[in-house]
Amino acid sequence: MTGIEPSSPSTARRKVLISGASIAGPALAFWLNRYGFAVTVVEKAGALRGGGYPIDVRGTALDVVRKMGILPRLRDAHIDLRRITFRDGDGSEVTSIDPHTVTGGTGADLEVPRGELTAALYAAVRDDVEFLFDDTIETLDQSGHGVDVTFRRGSPNTFDMVFGADGTHSRTRALAFGPEEQFHRYLGYCFAGFTMRNTFGLRRETVLWNTPGRGAALYAVGDNDGDVHALLTFAHPEPPFDAYRNPAAQRDLVAAVFADAGWEVPGMVAALRDADDLFFDAVGQIHLPRWSSGRVALVGDAAYAPSFLTGQGSSLALVGAYMLAGSLANRDHAAGFAAYEHDTREFVTVNQNQVGKGDAALFPTTAQALEHRNNMLRNLSATPAAAGRPAHSALTLPEFIHH
Repeated sequence: MTGIEPSSPSTARRKVLISGASIAGPALAFWLNRYGFAVTVVEKAGALRGGGYPIDVRGTALDVVRKMGILPRLRDAHIDLRRITFRDGDGSEVTSIDPHTVTGGTGADLEVPRGELTAALYAAVRDDVEFLFDDTIETLDQSGHGVDVTFRRGSPNTFDMVFGADGTHSRTRALAFGPEEQFHRYLGYCFAGFTMRNTFGLRRETVLWNTPGRGAALYAVGDNDGDVHALLTFAHPEPPFDAYRNPAAQRDLVAAVFADAGWEVPGMVAALRDADDLFFDAVGQIHLPRWSSGRVALVGDAAYAPSFLTGQGSSLALVGAYMLAGSLANRDHAAGFAAYEHDTREFVTVNQNQVGKGDAALFPTTAQALEHRNNMLRNLSATPAAAGRPAHSALTLPEFIHH
């Protein structure tokens, strides 16, 4: 394949590869396809991933899904969470409040099962771009004419640009930018998420139990007795590198941390032992000095994971995909990547800085901090829901016009 002259990016259909088919990847594929790119998406999983924890779509990201035409589908999938109940170590109730009071959200926000968002994004683009499931990038070799890519399973190919939309532990980033350790900012917590039977009678609500440095949450998204999402979170001085790729070590670590816990936690730990959908990770952020290297650029968690404590990961992925594709619509890769970063970084920074402003207080690490948090929550429960934080809407989407 011949390269594209930088001065005339629209003289041929530019051929691009996106790694990752979760949220940022399909969203980026949608917009790049709209701007006339020939798009291939490679995904290491064998199929689209369903299920997963509920995620938020807020502020500027709502404008993105509206422009994509998938807002009605997401509204139909919206989880109308009605209550968050906080409990002390002995299981006694601290307070029960409106969810928006804690999250800083508004009634316009959407909360949907992660699988519903990924399915909506995939449906919007599957007929227009090529998807390669059960494969992954093996090597990247940049040259003057493009990026030569080898795959674990598929045939080698050459692309004008490659995009890493493959999450916090991005392989694309490791290949093009270097090891994760230099970009990962550990926030002092680990978490284990899984589903278990809803034997608690919970309906469209969350219950959160805390002792200093430990939290356990049960999250019921529906009105029936099916499953609940369970989350066990704990402070840990260093990232548990030895547990990252070892599910048995993950289960042992969590069980040890919560060994003497009360309330419903012993049953949660027992369910964790048998869970076939365990997701374990450290709570951290990704910070990069630049989001591109030559013809390779990153988007979403691969570039700027904000951590689940902000509730903004999916929204940043959607906004970032829109901004990256639009920035490239009438520019070569170098100018497009520079514009993407120039116009998007402040929004990312504001949202990453939401850590510690409310959401992190869900998991206090000392008895004093926990008591302060509980007093704050009791006061909150007597006041109306808070207005949305400006961080969610800190960027007004530009209109990109493709000639």
